[in-house]
Amino acid sequence: MPNLYSDLPADSGAEQFFELLSRPGLSIERIVSTGQASPPGFWYEQPRGEWIMVLQGEARIAFEDQPAPCLLKAGDFVDIAPRRRHRVESTATPTVWLAVHYD
Repeated sequence: MPNLYSDLPADSGAEQFFELLSRPGLSIERIVSTGQASPPGFWYEQPRGEWIMVLQGEARIAFEDQPAPCLLKAGDFVDIAPRRRHRVESTATPTVWLAVHYD
């Protein structure tokens, strides 16, 4: 993939994940969401840290330790500490993310 905006899906099928780089303790991927959200009651609790940035679109992310979800628009980013419980409340169609997973 020579460009992060290449081959964006047009429908609201499954999210699309594309690994851009992988090294010991580090991986970078592009994620394209087309309206997906976490299932009701489901929380991510990942063992690795995750830095995410919305490149296009917008998403609402909820954290168990915060009273209200935060809205991420193009250019916004957040660093999610390992094991911090979070969920995706909503995504626009399409939302393009850059996700950096680290140890």
